[in-house]
Amino acid sequence: MAAFVARYARAFADVVTSAHLDTASIDRQLSDFLSTCDGSPELREFFVNPAIPAPQKVAILDKLNGKLGLQKELRNLLAVLIDNDRIGHVREVAEAYRAELQERLGIHQAEVVTARELGDKERSALVAEIGKLAGSRVEASFKLDKTILGGTVVRIGSTVYDGSVRGRLQRLREALIQ
Repeated sequence: MAAFVARYARAFADVVTSAHLDTASIDRQLSDFLSTCDGSPELREFFVNPAIPAPQKVAILDKLNGKLGLQKELRNLLAVLIDNDRIGHVREVAEAYRAELQERLGIHQAEVVTARELGDKERSALVAEIGKLAGSRVEASFKLDKTILGGTVVRIGSTVYDGSVRGRLQRLREALIQ
C-alpha cells in the first residue's frame, strides 16, 4: 500500500469520527460509489484519464452525487482524490479507511477456517471465544476447507491459531522427527 493511501484513510477517519457521522451510512455510500464505478468502465476511465481536467471530473462527481446522495464529507474526499490525481486509488483508500476505523473501534478481523459448515449458534459461540482470545470485538469471515480434516484455524492479523486435525498431525510429525 502506498503511503498516501494510509494518509487519506486516516484523515477521512478523523473527519468521520470527529463529526460523529454514521459510519454504517458512510460505508454503504462508499460501497455504492465503488459499485457504480465497477459497473461502468467508461466512468472509471473518465475519472482516471489524466487528459480530463479535475474540475470537469468533479462536475461529473457532483452529477453522480445527485443520484447516490453521498454525504458532504464523502463527496469532499472523492473530490480531493480527483484534485490530487489519486481517484484511481479510491478502492485502496476505502479499504484502508475501513481498516483504520475498525482499529479505532477496537474491532479485529478474523478469518475462520473450518472443515464443515457451522450453524448460527456454533458461529456465534466461536466468534465469542475468538473475541476473548483476541481481547477485543471480532468480525469473522468463515471459510470451508475440508483438507483440515476437523477443528478450526483462526487468523487474526498475522497471528494464526491452528486447532485443526491436520495441524495437530503436522506438529506430531515434527515432534517425532526430532
